[in-house]
Order: sequence, then C-alpha cells, then structure tokens
Amino acid sequence: MSASAAEHLARGAAGRHPELPETTSGTIRLDLRDGGHTEHWYLTIDRQDVQVARLAEEAELVVRADREVFDRIAAGRLHLAAALLRNDLTVQGNLKLLMTLRRLFPGPPDARHPRDVAGFPYRVGAR
Repeated sequence: MSASAAEHLARGAAGRHPELPETTSGTIRLDLRDGGHTEHWYLTIDRQDVQVARLAEEAELVVRADREVFDRIAAGRLHLAAALLRNDLTVQGNLKLLMTLRRLFPGPPDARHPRDVAGFPYRVGAR
C-alpha cells in the first residue's frame, strides 16, 4: 500500500533533493481538505534543501485540493499538471514552484527512465 500525502510530507519531503534545480528557492503551502477540515503543510525550498512544517502561513505558492487528490499524487497515480487541468486542485501564486513541487512527489510506481526504455547503453553524465 502506498503512503498518504501526509505520510510522504512528514517522512520523505524534508531534506536534500539533488533532483531540484540549484537555483530554486521559495515557499509552498499545501492545503489538504478533508470534509470540513483543512490540514496545512508549509514547504520552504532553499536551493536543493527542503524544510517541512505544519503551518498556515502565507506562501509564494498555495495549492489546494481534497486529501484524496494529494494522496493520489503521493502514490504516483496522478500528475500535478493533470490534476490542475482537471480542476482537481487549485493554485495561487508562483506557478514555477508547482513544477518544483512535482519533483518532491514520486512518479508512477512502474515508471522507467526514457533512456532505459529506448535501449540507450548510457545516460548523459554517466561514466
């Protein structure tokens, strides 16, 4: 069984993320709605370091959705951009940070690197 969004944020989102661009910095607040209750998660990104807190502070990007939508994203079954296009989530603020947020959540469980699929014997930068 896959982790929920709250479990992923609490255990896996904080720390160093080498896959993030070194120039990215900003704040993101995730508002997970569950019935009449909203759970707030606040991410501070400073280059490749991410800090996670449970705050309802103002942020450069605010992403709102039902908990179930965030759970599907955390399980790799829903892409952030697809959820945005279907109006499953709403965003307010710096959309560049939305693509950064996408990198903090796992991809589909059966995803493979495109070079592996194409049969390339090496990856760029690999020796």
